Amino acid sequence: MGFFHLFIVYIVWGSTYLAIRVAVMDGGGFPPFTLGAMRLLLAGPILLLAAFLLRNPIKITRDEFKVLAGSGLFLWIGANGLVMWAEQFADSAYTALLLATVPMWVALMEAILDRKIPSKQFIGSLVLGFLGIGILSAPVLLKGTSSADVLSVIFLLLAPISWGIGSLWQRRKPVSLNPMVSSGYQQIAGGVGFALLAIVMGEPLPTPSPEAWVAFAYLLIFGSLLTFTSYIMALRLLPTGIVMTYAYVNPVVAVFLGWLILQEPVTHWTLLGTALVLLGVAGSFRAQKT
Repeated sequence: MGFFHLFIVYIVWGSTYLAIRVAVMDGGGFPPFTLGAMRLLLAGPILLLAAFLLRNPIKITRDEFKVLAGSGLFLWIGANGLVMWAEQFADSAYTALLLATVPMWVALMEAILDRKIPSKQFIGSLVLGFLGIGILSAPVLLKGTSSADVLSVIFLLLAPISWGIGSLWQRRKPVSLNPMVSSGYQQIAGGVGFALLAIVMGEPLPTPSPEAWVAFAYLLIFGSLLTFTSYIMALRLLPTGIVMTYAYVNPVVAVFLGWLILQEPVTHWTLLGTALVLLGVAGSFRAQKT
């Protein structure tokens, strides 16, 4: 069952980068934080209602609330929120490739938490991965058509760090709740945070295009209700290092869909940066096992 849930994460999450890009695209999309609030404040209660109807307990303790709210804020506000804002300006494939570095950040944070001295192989893997990030980011930074382009790169460098923190927090402080319940409370916490951000940032009322509505429905049903719950289940049933291998598959799916549907460019620099990032991820996994 753990690998079944991981397979869902492999395939579906790679396609959500394209859906986010369509949903927040300038000229016919949702404001990013409004999108997050609408999506999560619908998905969270639906998951809790489903869990209740299936006779799973939905009452949580104060300690469980702290874990779920804390990890949910890092996973949704800190990671997904930065991604949604950045994808107003950045290609979906580029976004997915930078998010592929999550396993490297997780491995680095686990080494720090466990007070392990990094091996030469691990350090070399990080160097390769960060070199790949640099190659992928250089064309955007050199083009520098606006400050938003530069800010989107910075946000996409911070997003995988936040996702890694949220994942480790959840892994190291497990709660004895049904995955639907855990996912529901995390998404409600994220939704409330997004709603507050939308108000503080003064986002306008959305006037989305039909394509943006389709993307929103896809993110709600497949990204929130199905795949995020599968991600939590996979974290419970499998070691963190194995779950993080989704970073190999998601970028491939995202690059292909971005090229196929939105005609996003795939250059030699894209391929070289992708290869270095994936080598860095693979090396960090191997270093953890030795």
